[in-house]
Amino acid sequence: MYLNTEVKKEIFAKHGGAETNTGSSEGQIALFTFRIAHLTEHLKKNRKDYGTQRSLQLLVGKRRSLLDYLKKVDIERYRAIVKELGLRR
Repeated sequence: MYLNTEVKKEIFAKHGGAETNTGSSEGQIALFTFRIAHLTEHLKKNRKDYGTQRSLQLLVGKRRSLLDYLKKVDIERYRAIVKELGLRR
């Protein structure tokens, strides 16, 4: 599977501060970004997979909500995570 425990721990350690800090906004945004990239590649090969397309749209919405929250709470953390992940906003 593409997203196993080791990959999650690595993502949270890099962006969330610690492996066990799974609730941080930065860690969740990074995890969503990883999953969005994987689903995007899948949809390039399987254009008619509408279930995956819907899942991708929901993930993008969740990530957008977290980014809006982070922007409202702490603009510096928002700018840092957007720059680090290479998001267009």
